[in-house]
Amino acid sequence: MKSPLMIILFLFSTFSFNLFAQSSEVKADSEMEAIESVLMDYMMGGTERDTERLVSAFHPQAMMKYIKNGTYHEVNAREFFGGGKPGPRLERTNEILSLEVSGYVAFAKLRLKYKDKQFLDFMTLMKIDGKWSIINKTFYVEKF
Repeated sequence: MKSPLMIILFLFSTFSFNLFAQSSEVKADSEMEAIESVLMDYMMGGTERDTERLVSAFHPQAMMKYIKNGTYHEVNAREFFGGGKPGPRLERTNEILSLEVSGYVAFAKLRLKYKDKQFLDFMTLMKIDGKWSIINKTFYVEKF
């Protein structure tokens, strides 16, 4: 026969564990939402040609890395996108293909699909001073 004290301790530990698990899940969900919000600022800022929104997704020291005409390029992302010009909304679809988070680092794979090509963006994000930002963008363009 189990003592009442053992039963109470068992119930308390089970309840405490469930509260901790729920708290961790809520925190993980809010972190994912914060990261997805940054990625949406990047994607929708580009689609709607809202340079301010687009640039806000990047850390001031974020870099873009890509190959153009067989040559490797590396440029500050904010400077690259800061020269954007207003215009009509771009006809493309945006999709987050994958998102992985480990502590204050996240990695996302995005697809920006146009009629004749798609960009596959590989983003590294970090939570710096309590705010998620893209710190690196490496991309590949695939023409159809």
